[in-house]
Amino acid sequence: MTQRILVAEDEMIVAFDLCDTVEEAGFQVEGPHAGISSAMLAFQKQKPDVAILDIQLDDGIVFPLAQKLAEENVPIIFHSGRHTREEVEARFPQATTLAKPCPPAAMIEAVNQVIEAA
Repeated sequence: MTQRILVAEDEMIVAFDLCDTVEEAGFQVEGPHAGISSAMLAFQKQKPDVAILDIQLDDGIVFPLAQKLAEENVPIIFHSGRHTREEVEARFPQATTLAKPCPPAAMIEAVNQVIEAA
């Protein structure tokens, strides 16, 4: 069964690049979602296997969505250029944090690692 990856990213060039990378690696992509509300709606419709989240989205900070995902045991990969790993790990110790720009191979490696660990 193909793993579903929810992608929440408000920078469209980064978002489409990220979705292409994930699809080319054989995963099913849900997104990209530029805002928390559309990503939350997608999550409520069908729980993803992994979520790749930019921290700052069009409609605010992604932490409320991340909290709901964490409560449902969905592995989270934060993908951000603005927040430090320490800030994120303090709130979400189980999450993986990757700094932007992240090479495609490193993103896929992180996705595979969190799937294996789940």
